[in-house]
Amino acid sequence: MHLRRLAALAVLSLAALTACGSGSESGTAAGALKIMAPASPGGGWDQTSRTAEQAFKAVDPSRKVEVYNVPGAGGTIGLAQLAGEKGNGNLLMTMGLVMVGAIEQNKSQVSLADTTPVAKLTEEYEIVVVPAESPYKTLADLTAAWKADPAKIAIAGGSAGGTDHIVAGLMAKAAGIDPKQVNYVAHSGGGEALNALLGNKVAMGISGVGEFAEHVKSGKLRALGVSSPARLASVDAPTLKEGGLDVELANWRGFVAPAGLDDEAKKNLTDAVTKMHDSQAWKDAVAKNGWTDVFQTGQPFADFLTAEQTKVKAIIAEMGLVS
Repeated sequence: MHLRRLAALAVLSLAALTACGSGSESGTAAGALKIMAPASPGGGWDQTSRTAEQAFKAVDPSRKVEVYNVPGAGGTIGLAQLAGEKGNGNLLMTMGLVMVGAIEQNKSQVSLADTTPVAKLTEEYEIVVVPAESPYKTLADLTAAWKADPAKIAIAGGSAGGTDHIVAGLMAKAAGIDPKQVNYVAHSGGGEALNALLGNKVAMGISGVGEFAEHVKSGKLRALGVSSPARLASVDAPTLKEGGLDVELANWRGFVAPAGLDDEAKKNLTDAVTKMHDSQAWKDAVAKNGWTDVFQTGQPFADFLTAEQTKVKAIIAEMGLVS
């Protein structure tokens, strides 16, 4: 009798677990949406995730949306965690160019092939800054000191192999400095890089314009250049080319979801993200942060990811970041 009762309980428990798991596997129900920012608070992925959170809520106030952070290794720790959520149609991960480089540099066992591409959202140019009290008033001043002693110029930025690091390498190359001599201090989020700058622990910092623009306007940081082809309305700074370094690069950010989604789950996620993107709340935030809207979904975004991986792999190999 006792054994029969245990067996019956086991069957009931298994049935309950199966029922609980089935929603996650199919991912078709529009339940609470989670957005993973695979970096520390204060950086571009965190900023994008929380901006999207507010826009999602503006579109559908009844749907619970939650952002959480999984920092480390250029987003590859978060990527590995996403891989364990196969079939979960209520989870998005914010990612971008930084992660493409980090996957290569960290020799990650998980790649973007282990995700479901959802949408490219924005592009953003990079900004080069120094602390307000820095002796370097212009990019030419900084470049002269950098060429004289590359090791002396410590540069704060995001993850090794990411967009900030790539810009530092391209700037070094344009200045006639061996990119392998760049003294780059990687941080897991824009907030940490900002603290290093404000604490005068580094000579210069590189990040997305949206992350440092507020501090440039407040006078805490001095902008020496932006990586755009022309000056930007969102910040008072010359282009890197104007400053003597022929460098131009745009960062981009988007969403991917776990692998293993059925067609209905893919459609539900894509539709939800499209409505979020079309909202006035999102449009206002894009303008405020100086982002460029480059919305793209489906196969075009998947093809874009493939092309970016090829391009970035070549760049970071030239910089000596991968063997």
